Amino acid sequence: MLKLFETLRGKIVERDLAPRSRVADRYQQLSRAVWIDLQEPGKHERVLLKQMLRTELPDSESVEEIESSARYFIDSAGIHIHSLYPIQSEGRHKTTTVAFILQPHRLITVRDAEVADFHELRMRVRLGQIEAYSAREMLIQIFEQKVESLADALEAIHLKLGEVSHQVLEEEGAELQMVIEQLAELEDNNGKMRLCLMDTQRSMIFLLRNLKGSSPMHESCRAVARDIDTLMSHTTFLFEKINFLMDSTQGFINIEQNKITKIFSIAAVVFLPPTLIASIYGMNFMDMPELRWLLGYPWALGLMLLAGVAPYWYFKRKKWL
Repeated sequence: MLKLFETLRGKIVERDLAPRSRVADRYQQLSRAVWIDLQEPGKHERVLLKQMLRTELPDSESVEEIESSARYFIDSAGIHIHSLYPIQSEGRHKTTTVAFILQPHRLITVRDAEVADFHELRMRVRLGQIEAYSAREMLIQIFEQKVESLADALEAIHLKLGEVSHQVLEEEGAELQMVIEQLAELEDNNGKMRLCLMDTQRSMIFLLRNLKGSSPMHESCRAVARDIDTLMSHTTFLFEKINFLMDSTQGFINIEQNKITKIFSIAAVVFLPPTLIASIYGMNFMDMPELRWLLGYPWALGLMLLAGVAPYWYFKRKKWL
């Protein structure tokens, strides 16, 4: 899927590529575009862009490489940045990499999945909320949108942590095993947000080094970098809170297990004396005085009851129960 965006009096507007127009007309449309966005580009779209750019578009394998030299570089096609983005999903988030190619007069983005930030950008374009006069300004707008989305995601994690904290520390009878699963999910999501922030921080440093002769762009990059520093500190706070709640949850689980072990231990002590008395009177000796005694059976039962009640009373007095 290919989307074209042009600048009109400082506003970014979306244009549709004419499906049956001549090749020359398509080239003209592409040349006017300040931003070309490709999602899961097909063979025809790749050939069209290759003929225009005179270079191959990055494929999925090269985009996902983690070496710095493969993610941030400059060649004849322009400035290349491969930036990590979170993908919204139920439960744990996933990540995907978006390839940016910044040229003097256009920006090209290539991605293999739907990214919420790009959907949000298209909505803002249709509402006339995106202002940019150049491809560089459009690139900064995209990264600003990314940082805002990451901030919203971290805020959502913080709110969810508040709910989990209430479950662990205040709610009686909470399902602690489920709480641990929720904390593990939040820890994973927070880690992915931090990874995306670190990757964006590296992107800003690379742009600051290579965007020459553009003081406003440098200041915009620095502003994004400052926002990233703030959010990085927030992710550290979230990690600490998650670890605290995880330790607290495990502590409560251990307390519950200790209570169960305590009950079994006390039950064993309480029933041990009656068992001893029952064992004594269960012996098969010929000469046992109580065998011929009329009150022998009630006597044995009384001893067993007393031997069981006495330890229980003692434990209650000591407040062990």
